[in-house]
Amino acid sequence: MRLKLVPDNVDFDWFKHARLTLGASVVAIVLSIVAWAVMGLNFGIDFQGGTTIRTQSEQAVDVGAYRAAIEPLDLGDVAISEVFDPTFGENVHRAMIRVQAQEGAQSVQEETLARLEAALQEIEPSLQFLSVESVGPKVSGELIQTAILAVLASLGAILVYIWLRFEWQFSVGAVAALFHDVILTIGIFSILQIRFDLATIAAVLTIIGYSINDTVVIFDRLRENLIKYKKRDLRDVMNLSVNETLSRTVMTSGTTLIALVALLVLGGEVIRGFVFAITWGVVVGTYSSVFVAKNIVLFLGVNRDGNDKDRKDDNPFANVET
Repeated sequence: MRLKLVPDNVDFDWFKHARLTLGASVVAIVLSIVAWAVMGLNFGIDFQGGTTIRTQSEQAVDVGAYRAAIEPLDLGDVAISEVFDPTFGENVHRAMIRVQAQEGAQSVQEETLARLEAALQEIEPSLQFLSVESVGPKVSGELIQTAILAVLASLGAILVYIWLRFEWQFSVGAVAALFHDVILTIGIFSILQIRFDLATIAAVLTIIGYSINDTVVIFDRLRENLIKYKKRDLRDVMNLSVNETLSRTVMTSGTTLIALVALLVLGGEVIRGFVFAITWGVVVGTYSSVFVAKNIVLFLGVNRDGNDKDRKDDNPFANVET
């Protein structure tokens, strides 16, 4: 007996509210940009420069007491947060301490770290440093530039690939959907002030790959149906294509989300930002594949004149497996 999450011959009109869904996406993009501009991003140590210290103690973390103990050391901007995780034992309490980059130094000196640990152990003798990570201001600036170039380069490469494999309308729709996914991911990180670091950039690139894969699968079916149903309205053919690939979309997104939610709950604080970004990206990426990319292609229209089969045969990228 085969499991069916989507009934056979489903006939859902995905474009009944096309202008509404596309408009909602535009509003979400604008709000994300405004949040980014007003609230900024909670840059991690990779992009901000400085030192991140992870501590563990037997007693509950008292952020106020920690801050009072560190203040006499005159380390500048210090952020202290308690780390929660359901896998921690009863007597395991962890905190993350972020110290700004010190003037004239690439990281907090060993002597300063020793004084910091001693100051904290005065209020909590069981406290110990689990890890210390440092990034200099110059390196952090270079990492920001490299991260931006990596995202833009991936989007540019996808733009060219989709253009060569399909038509320019498909390319515009696919890249618009990817920009939608990236901007909304940055927006949610800004609104929730989740730490934004190199792991998040890796998650954004993963989101781009996941989203474009789902989009290309539907585009492939759309291209086949455009050749098969030459006389049918473009909107009807697009609806048919989305419905025919709906089972695959639900199975892929559903199974991926099951694994991601498990990692989000049980994976621990170190990878939580990365997993949250991918989880969010799977949701918005699946949405944008239907309600952004396809809407834009529908509004732009597709050239259906001439011999479609000949155009497909002349395109060396047309039969590339996805």
